Amino acid sequence: MTEPLPPEALPALAQQVLWAAFALACVFGAVAQKIGFCTMGAVADWVNFGDTTRMRQWLLAIATAVAGTQLLAAVGLIDTTDAIYTGPRLTWLAYVVGGLCFGFGMVLAGGCGSRTLVRIGGGSLKALVVFLALGLSAYVTMRGVLALVRAGVLEPLALELRPTQDLPAQLARRSALPAAAAHAALGLLLAAAVAVWVMRDAAFRTTENVLGSVALGAVVTGVWFVSGHLGHLREHPLTLEEAYLATASGRMESLTFVAPIAHTLDWLMFASDRSKAVTLGIATVTGTVIGSALVALVTRRFRWEGFANTEDTANHLVGGVLMGFGGVTAMGCTIGQGISGISTLALGSFVAFGAIVAGAIFGVKYQAWRVSRSAR
Repeated sequence: MTEPLPPEALPALAQQVLWAAFALACVFGAVAQKIGFCTMGAVADWVNFGDTTRMRQWLLAIATAVAGTQLLAAVGLIDTTDAIYTGPRLTWLAYVVGGLCFGFGMVLAGGCGSRTLVRIGGGSLKALVVFLALGLSAYVTMRGVLALVRAGVLEPLALELRPTQDLPAQLARRSALPAAAAHAALGLLLAAAVAVWVMRDAAFRTTENVLGSVALGAVVTGVWFVSGHLGHLREHPLTLEEAYLATASGRMESLTFVAPIAHTLDWLMFASDRSKAVTLGIATVTGTVIGSALVALVTRRFRWEGFANTEDTANHLVGGVLMGFGGVTAMGCTIGQGISGISTLALGSFVAFGAIVAGAIFGVKYQAWRVSRSAR
């Protein structure tokens, strides 16, 4: 917002931000349910069968989000340096360790944070257990005993990149290119390069795959706009400081599904405490489940799903715990870092993305080894 607002107008604006984010998340959940979007499945299909269809869905969503987000930044509608991903400290060890844990955990749990929400919408009680384990683990990693490991051991090892770690800022610093031009040039070039590779596969070029993937990336861009422009106050009327309404971090946010799941559990437990407010992350968690459920019901995909045996239960519990710890430590999941973070072109997001994929590959190989061992 560019015009100063009276204090009494803030609650209505915050509600607009929350409802807009909720609606966009409903679209995300609906599309993910419809096209079978799953980042864990993308890695598993690629490693086990050489099938890159779902990996191309993921990459096309990333390309769309990169182009949209960088264009928003280029025209001044948002400031990507206000996102949590682009700060000057690149905590590389936390990204690597957290990413590896998250990637391995999502294989054990049958899907990442976003897929867990989509599966809940489709009737999976297994995913509900993962939701609880992930949320509790994430909360413990943010504020409990695991925070001592994260903040005391992993995060101190970092690189300082001035002014910020995103590629446009680094390019503008090292050249005569204006910041707006750096955003537009890098965003469009990188997005086009990825999109060209994705679309080379004729089998992928179905209406469902292309439009669905583009829609997922557009939702991420849309949430950046909602939090970074609609909910942005250059000067809060009470504090006289810059502010982003309805976000847990107090900064611009887009889709991510680890810390928001923890915040959702916290709100569900303490909603009667007036200090607990619904945030953008809680709205997007809820919207993703509802969007998925609507499509599952309409298409008759809704099925109650329970655990097969004790081993299945243990895998999902351990996977949820690893995702909670890993997602907070890496500052995001396959959506939070893998799409939202990369859309800001933050260097740390690329590191986290690579670590998550590596962890998932290891998890897939581990699962294959266990199956072959039990078959002997």
